[in-house]
Amino acid sequence: MIFCIFSFNRGPFLRNCVRSIEQCRPDARILVFDDDSSDAETLAVLKEIEKAHRVVTPDKAGSTKHGGLYHNMQSAIEILRDEPLVCFLQDDTQVVRPILDREIDSLRRLFAETPTLGFVQPCFLRASAKNRRPFKSTDDQSTELLYRENRGQSAGVHYSDLLITSPARLLKSGWQFQSSEPDNDRQASRLFGPMPYLYSPFAMWLPNVPAYRGKRKTWALKRAEAKIQCGFYPYRIWSEQQSEAFLNRPAGELPIAEDYLACDAEAPPTPWRYTPLSGQRWLKHLNSIELFFFRHFGKK
Repeated sequence: MIFCIFSFNRGPFLRNCVRSIEQCRPDARILVFDDDSSDAETLAVLKEIEKAHRVVTPDKAGSTKHGGLYHNMQSAIEILRDEPLVCFLQDDTQVVRPILDREIDSLRRLFAETPTLGFVQPCFLRASAKNRRPFKSTDDQSTELLYRENRGQSAGVHYSDLLITSPARLLKSGWQFQSSEPDNDRQASRLFGPMPYLYSPFAMWLPNVPAYRGKRKTWALKRAEAKIQCGFYPYRIWSEQQSEAFLNRPAGELPIAEDYLACDAEAPPTPWRYTPLSGQRWLKHLNSIELFFFRHFGKK
């Protein structure tokens, strides 16, 4: 399985993601798709990574809310069209434990035996899943899987930006990455069956990551980041023994990140946030108002 990392102006995060793959799957091929990063630290990290791995730069500038992410994802499946499996991660994510040969073999069988399968989600679940329990398990001969109950959410039932897939299957279906996660979820619902989540995942978003994408941060976003102590909080990588214990844990134990993962040194306050404005309703509303006024009355 080949790993693709999609990056933009997050030098330390990108280095951490690459190193986590190198440590947890030493024989893995890694491709970094950089979205035209401009800060000096990230450019230095990219040069460092190029010594061992391939770095792909965009052939056109990103123009959507997510920059060039989905264009780069499309480029990835076209470049890797002959590869049986690829795993898409982003620079603010990390592999957290060793990935065993039998797990890769199980994923290959799963795709081979399930022609309606488009994507598999490789990440731990967030703590909110523990309270709402929107996931159900199913018996499968290939691997243990979870499925998210469809409660009308915009994404996550058929598609996630962090994924494992077969490039050839996507291209054969006519797949074209759209400009948002909800649009991709709707496309996936037309082309494929529901997306399974690994019962024993190996990757996760880092907690309390500051927002980098926008060219300008609102006061509300800056306040939200300060309130939840946004920063760089990489996870401690498990030993092989810890990974085996996790793979053999009792049935029915949901893989909640906060229950199983620990940050390498200091940790942010709980509950962990995976977007700065999550759970901060009044700041989220204020951010929307600021953006509205900036778009309509700001300097051009």
